[in-house]
Amino acid sequence: MAAVTKMEKQSKPSDNHSYLSFVIRRFRRHKLAVAGLVVVVLLVLVALLAPVIAPYNPNDIGTDFQASPSATHLLGTDALGRDVVSRLIYGTRISLSVGVVSVGLYVSIGIILGAVAGYYGGIVDTIIMRVSDMVMAFPSLMLILVVVSLIGPSIYNVMLVLGLLGWPQVTRIVRGEFLKLRGQDFVQAGRALGAPDVRLIFRHLLPNALSPVLVAATFGTAVAILSEAALSFLGMGVQPPTASWGNMLADAQSLSILESMPWLWLPAGIAIFLSVLCINFVGDGLRDALDPRLKL
Repeated sequence: MAAVTKMEKQSKPSDNHSYLSFVIRRFRRHKLAVAGLVVVVLLVLVALLAPVIAPYNPNDIGTDFQASPSATHLLGTDALGRDVVSRLIYGTRISLSVGVVSVGLYVSIGIILGAVAGYYGGIVDTIIMRVSDMVMAFPSLMLILVVVSLIGPSIYNVMLVLGLLGWPQVTRIVRGEFLKLRGQDFVQAGRALGAPDVRLIFRHLLPNALSPVLVAATFGTAVAILSEAALSFLGMGVQPPTASWGNMLADAQSLSILESMPWLWLPAGIAIFLSVLCINFVGDGLRDALDPRLKL
């Protein structure tokens, strides 16, 4: 047991604090990533404080229908007299929740399957990789639309579908990292000392394979937000009266609204554009910071 514990210490970075400082310094050099992180943090705060900062209940129906922006309603009202600012704020909570939950689900699935495939290899690896090939062979949006139409549109079903269909890429990333790491000396030493496979996978190999997974999860969050917006726009995602950026954009299907009432769709469109852009900037910064081979 003492030998295994010693081996565990050797398999971890010798100076976690210095490595973290190194990553932070490299991330800070990426100005767009820093700016994107600030915006993402602000969006998270808006989502968490939505009941406090929203001027109205997002589902309250008023008497001013499709009113233009004013001192009472800063971004006007929609076709049912609901305040656009309040719905935009609550939509932030929905869109970020879908992104985080769905990505967390498929990253967990991808880590487990990729670790098993990369560590054991052989027939197990072949089966997992062929199943992932089958999932990736279908057009993702079409497959999501079919599944959602079968089980019914709702925010929970959107999270579930996005989470269950997004794991193949993470699986391939983790598998590739495990294939590189499983022949290292510390893994061979652990096997010689009788360390169980579960300990080798989750205590030694997985921490050394998380950097590319973290980057993939960041980009995946942006993709999940876009997917939720597309599904809600088509009426297959978050259902009214719950506010989301996607179903707020559904008002833009009318040409008259597009031309004369931009307050009904432009704020939600800008929110989607800004959040996805900033999350991608953060992903770029993490990729550069976590890969010492890249020069900034």
